Amino acid sequence: MIEIAGGWFWMGSDERPDEGPVHRVWVDRFLLSPLQVTNEEYARFAPPPRRDDPRFNDPRQPVVAVSWVDAVRYCEWLGGAVRLPTEAEWEYAARGGAEGKRYPWGDEAPQSRPGYAVRWRQGPERAGTGEPNAFGLYDLCENVHEWCSDWYAADAYAAAPEKNPRGPEAGTRRVSRGGSWRHDVKVSRCAARSSLPPGFQYEDYGFRVAASV
Repeated sequence: MIEIAGGWFWMGSDERPDEGPVHRVWVDRFLLSPLQVTNEEYARFAPPPRRDDPRFNDPRQPVVAVSWVDAVRYCEWLGGAVRLPTEAEWEYAARGGAEGKRYPWGDEAPQSRPGYAVRWRQGPERAGTGEPNAFGLYDLCENVHEWCSDWYAADAYAAAPEKNPRGPEAGTRRVSRGGSWRHDVKVSRCAARSSLPPGFQYEDYGFRVAASV
């Protein structure tokens, strides 16, 4: 894992109602995997759900069709302080220390990125295919959606604590972040939020692991 130094950042955006208000957040230092969990890694814990589908079973592709519950169980199997990242940690990591930018690289549209038109044709790419951000992290806004630890609420930011927010106490959907190989626009903004019920398994959902320091 890569150690991410703690710090303040501006979380959220004014582009969608559930991404606001933009607010100042502190996150303590933490560890985050530079890559999404792959089929090869997940297979040491359990058979990958799409192991028989050639679109998704390359050992170096991110494991997909894992529920939030599956992802948490994988973290527990790894042991120690391993867990899913919080939503705040995920956005802080995706921004790579750059404030106020829409994407990890800046404000240029995803379609302007090298090779965009020929990537993600049939499914996710192998983890780490693209360029890393300033923190050395790959695929944070692309490839597959990533489960976070928080419960989702559209108004979560209105009452979030300033330091190390963990999301609402309860809910019906868990937060996910990042873009998806099957969306019209394949790369998400750093502030973009999505969510699913924790038992759902979609072919564009995966995860990466974090740990407290």
